[in-house]
Amino acid sequence: MNDYSEKGLLPTGLADMLPPAAQQEARISRILMQVFAANGYQQVKPPLIEFEEHLLEGAGVAMASKMFRVMDPISHRMMGLRTDITLQIARIATTRMKQDPRPLRLSYAGQVLRVHGTQLRPERQFAQAGVELIGAASGAADAELVLLAAEALDALEIKEYSIDLTLPTLVPLICEELGVDAETAVSAREALDHKDAARLDEYDAPLSMILKGLLKAAGPAPRAIKELQALDLPEGARARIAGLEKLAVQLAEAAPDLDLTIDPGEYRGFEYQTGLSFTVFGRGVRGELGRGGRYQLMDGEEASGFTLFLDSLMRAVPRKAQDNRLYIPFGTARSRGREMRDAGWITVAGLKAETDIAAEAKRLHCGHFLGANGVEKLS
Repeated sequence: MNDYSEKGLLPTGLADMLPPAAQQEARISRILMQVFAANGYQQVKPPLIEFEEHLLEGAGVAMASKMFRVMDPISHRMMGLRTDITLQIARIATTRMKQDPRPLRLSYAGQVLRVHGTQLRPERQFAQAGVELIGAASGAADAELVLLAAEALDALEIKEYSIDLTLPTLVPLICEELGVDAETAVSAREALDHKDAARLDEYDAPLSMILKGLLKAAGPAPRAIKELQALDLPEGARARIAGLEKLAVQLAEAAPDLDLTIDPGEYRGFEYQTGLSFTVFGRGVRGELGRGGRYQLMDGEEASGFTLFLDSLMRAVPRKAQDNRLYIPFGTARSRGREMRDAGWITVAGLKAETDIAAEAKRLHCGHFLGANGVEKLS
């Protein structure tokens, strides 16, 4: 292997982001943050690395195996590179912004790094952008977040997406109300999550019938709600379904065109969620576009939020031909270039006299050049 190829080799799951992809990711992030800000969410920027015990508190324990660790040469304490930004926002809300009025609306965007990727997301470094609504646990808060996620995707001109609602605590609650032992409860939850209909027959009644009913109910929201209402559920579980129905009605009224589905048994990735949660999918796009839901902070305060994954969003955003690069010949007045930039052009200035202006513009990937008669389009 020569020196050139050795320098271009990067660790598995890491990659250079080149033009125009880097520009596209920055544009997506900018649009998302503008949407969040317009809805009252204030941006915060936590550090990329901090003491590992802070990143591993509460729900962070589940990310321990995915975290890169280094020794801080100053304090001689172990530090971790963040695997998820949500946990850092929770720390900020319970410390630096503990006295701020609730509900506290915060937004963020940044890179995360993980020891290993997954089958659907092999990348180990990727960008996140999202919001956290601290100090609110109600149907109105759930609706605000789902509709905000939809508004963000609409702003990116993503047309074909769906939002899948789930209740990750529903099966544990049902098992608790039916007096099912802990080991069976864990097994039942996993069987339903994996859509293993054969295993669901192995449980005693009425648990088996309820689990098969939950499996059958998964699908478009109107049908799913009817299927769930028809189940013979314990009182607490019925209350959760009633809350889910109320939310579905709110969302349908606020956004009639929203493609809303329900999967009451989904819980992978929602292990620390304490209430309604959701996943955003794009049709034909590898990996989920985002996910969110209710959870509790370390001090017991209620919170909700969602995270969008920019690598997945880049695969979902419509591709547009970029034809606004304008070549400005060598010697053109600086004021002329500024005038063109004010008009919306991306200008590329020549740094030496050209023998063929059009050829030089084409070589530098410009679709237009500034000629004697003004802007001219390359053929």
